[in-house]
Amino acid sequence: MKFNLTVLTTICLALGIFGICGSATQRSKDPFNPDGAFFLIGEPPADFSDFSGIYLNGRRLRRLPTQAMHLNNGKVFHYRSLTVKRDNFSFTTVTASGVYYTFAGKFLRGGVFAEQDLFDEQPVLEGVLTKYKGGKKVAEAKLKFSYFGGT
Repeated sequence: MKFNLTVLTTICLALGIFGICGSATQRSKDPFNPDGAFFLIGEPPADFSDFSGIYLNGRRLRRLPTQAMHLNNGKVFHYRSLTVKRDNFSFTTVTASGVYYTFAGKFLRGGVFAEQDLFDEQPVLEGVLTKYKGGKKVAEAKLKFSYFGGT
């Protein structure tokens, strides 16, 4: 006997209430939204002493700064390319005064970060930040970041 997928899913969802088809139903993916600020955990390496944070604001919320990488002196490096996935977070910034940055890493947890109780020194992002000047690599460091969701 053939069942179409919609009928089978409906039956399993109904029976799932009683625990009969529980794992047979397809569950929707948990939402993933890391929008917010990411700050270094610990002291920055000397080559990155001017680094402030990585900001994600895919929904363009007013409570969050511009989506970009920021330096302590207020300079902002907007993303030329950006990939935001749990297991693949990477970016390359635009070049300003001959300098640009790349990052390749991953998030250490899923979910909607703004809805989670994350503490200041809890690593949620790790990866390698690389600084280029005049097209040549001048600094590179493997770093860990904590999360701040804004006010």
